[in-house]
Amino acid sequence: MTTARDIMTGGAQCVGAHESVRDAAHKLKEYGVGALPICGENNKLIGVLTDRDIVVKVLGEGLDPAEVEAGTLAQGEAVTIGADDGADEIFATMTQHKVRRLPVIDGTDLVGMVALADAARALKEPEAGRLVEALSTD
Repeated sequence: MTTARDIMTGGAQCVGAHESVRDAAHKLKEYGVGALPICGENNKLIGVLTDRDIVVKVLGEGLDPAEVEAGTLAQGEAVTIGADDGADEIFATMTQHKVRRLPVIDGTDLVGMVALADAARALKEPEAGRLVEALSTD
């Protein structure tokens, strides 16, 4: 069985909840990723910040990214996947929560991120198509 650990991008870097969105944007560019986990006190995962969040929720609202803290963009409890969960569970979680990226947790530690493309490559052809379709509709 293919697990999240098998297909994730390891070594996920967090953006601190009190870091600015501008700093987060620099990290996105530096790491070449479209999303970063947001970590609060004791490195606890509180959400995920995407490049789209920055554009829509900060720039689109006319806010200064240097003044907005990344943690203010976290919405509710972070949706995660266990490191040993299989591709079917990744598929189900992404579909249920309509997310394209999932932080991967091993116990309480953040160990990586799984993106839609990672999950699609791990699924059989019909399932991959259903995943993409489910995430592409409102």
